[in-house]
Amino acid sequence: MKKVLFLFFFCLLLIACKKDKVDATTTKTFQSSINDMASSLNTLQQVKFSEALYILKTFGVEAEGDVNELNALGKLINGKKVPEIFALADKVAQQNGIDWTSTGPPSLGEMNIFGNDMAKESDPNDISANSLSVTTKPIAIDSVLGPKSLQIIPRLVDASGKAIAFSGAGLEAILEVFSNGNRILTSKNLMQDNNFKGFNLRFASLPADKISNNQIDITVSVKTTKKTYKMSKIGVAVNPKALLMPAGNPALNPANPSAEIPSVITDEPTVTTAPTADPKTSVSKFLNSLSTKNLKAAYETSDNPNWGSYETFSNPNSGFGGVKSINVKNITTNNAGANDASVNATYDVTDKDGKTTSLLVTFGLKNVNGEWKISSYKIN
Repeated sequence: MKKVLFLFFFCLLLIACKKDKVDATTTKTFQSSINDMASSLNTLQQVKFSEALYILKTFGVEAEGDVNELNALGKLINGKKVPEIFALADKVAQQNGIDWTSTGPPSLGEMNIFGNDMAKESDPNDISANSLSVTTKPIAIDSVLGPKSLQIIPRLVDASGKAIAFSGAGLEAILEVFSNGNRILTSKNLMQDNNFKGFNLRFASLPADKISNNQIDITVSVKTTKKTYKMSKIGVAVNPKALLMPAGNPALNPANPSAEIPSVITDEPTVTTAPTADPKTSVSKFLNSLSTKNLKAAYETSDNPNWGSYETFSNPNSGFGGVKSINVKNITTNNAGANDASVNATYDVTDKDGKTTSLLVTFGLKNVNGEWKISSYKIN
């Protein structure tokens, strides 16, 4: 009888010691608390719990390397319980466009954020391929601006270049974008099969001042259990009109102060004429001129080197000449100083083919001899 009572109280003690929330004090307590939490779940929930942790470790934190990712994950979910972790994983998956939910069936195979990556007999991530192929194509093509995005599609292929068929995997896919040797963007996604939609690279996420010769270099890597496949495409063209433009005037270059000193110095001080009109008046005139097809008047409201000559500006295929009409909804001045201003405009633009697109545009303006001139144009 005493033995039975001892075993009973011992079991109660074990149950009482089990943790129901993450303890990320150390790696050991982190792993122990995760194991305790998983043991309270049924088999299906345990699999989904492992998938949720993998989603958060891979896409929910910004860190390089497994150890750093694990430490960052610990900080992210420390003190959280299972339902909170599921909810957070759902949010991260949705933000990253990953086809995964905590309530769906298991879809990523066996995931262990603490374990090694040794292949198991049934490991869906143990995929044997010859190489990785990458294709790119412009998408979201606007009749005025041209393409606004680039779709980048990786495929695991065999020796003949044919895509390999697989499903139920959870392969980490990483996109890196470079220009002139400098990395300017990194993005992650989850490759579950070889029908993977890839990455949608918005040109508006690329700063124009960091792009050299309107070209970028792309590197995509896909990590299977045993090997990481990598492929690069060099000199991929981007649409300069859709890039993220700097607001206002470029900063003066302190490394070359003589460039700001006039070659002829007179006794008369330089006088800057302050604009008297509201900067949104220039934006309104620009949009109205486009809508009435008075492209010359629209061009004269600008001083934007990115728009090039009037011939380039008014081109019906690649410039503003393709605009049929504009319906302005709202124009608001964000800020206006003595020499620089910023204006937001919301409007619908209809092209020559009858397609209507709703836009929210931030116009940067500068003071040119007392007049506000459009100097930058950013689609938000």
